[in-house]
Amino acid sequence: MNSRAVRRHILLRLDAPLMAFGAPIVDQHGVTGDVPLPSMIAGLLANGLGYRRTNFGLLQRLQDRLVLAARWDRPGERFRDFQTAELNAADRGWTTRGRSEGRAGGAGTYAGKHIRHRWHQADALVTVALRLDPEAEEPTLDDLAAALTSPARPLFIGRKPCLPAAPLFADFAEAETVLDAVANAPLVEGAPVETRVRIFWPDGEGEKSPSTRLHIQGRRDWRSGVHGGTEVWHESDMILPAGTSP
Repeated sequence: MNSRAVRRHILLRLDAPLMAFGAPIVDQHGVTGDVPLPSMIAGLLANGLGYRRTNFGLLQRLQDRLVLAARWDRPGERFRDFQTAELNAADRGWTTRGRSEGRAGGAGTYAGKHIRHRWHQADALVTVALRLDPEAEEPTLDDLAAALTSPARPLFIGRKPCLPAAPLFADFAEAETVLDAVANAPLVEGAPVETRVRIFWPDGEGEKSPSTRLHIQGRRDWRSGVHGGTEVWHESDMILPAGTSP
């Protein structure tokens, strides 16, 4: 039987009135997924570190090193935010390229309101365990913990209105796999003594039976801004035993 080396991980608590995890947008519907994707967590960490969106190499390398898993300690409820905006030809908007953009089109282009639906998870609590491979390269886990504790910019969970309700950095954890790290993470104070929770982890980071095999598009090409490729993940559930809560 092969044994794995024990490795250092960070535990994050994603706790907010509203949060949103990435998923494919269909027309005007921006849905939220079940997994805090590596691209979202990379962006969150990069914001804390003070990276700019034009630091493509730094963002890409940070994302490529990320290994993470998630546990839903409190599922909350799906919430739909219905948004409307009436835009005129003279209105200008800021783009991700850092400059304003004008509008074009005939008079009929502006005859109706711009409508969209943005889905969020309301009153949820998700524990994330993550590590960096290789570990010694900068930024280190200690750098990430410091950036989450005293971030260079305000942090948000998925969308800019989704502000954390509590500190994101929870603790360090030692575990052989990221699945072990998230499965054994303590509950926050006041959580039920025994709770059935859902967990998600990437292939090759531990086994749990039964589980459902998933195909996740979770990594972004930071220069083009497009997600591509798929990763195999697994979903299962577990009962947190008595004594897990601190």
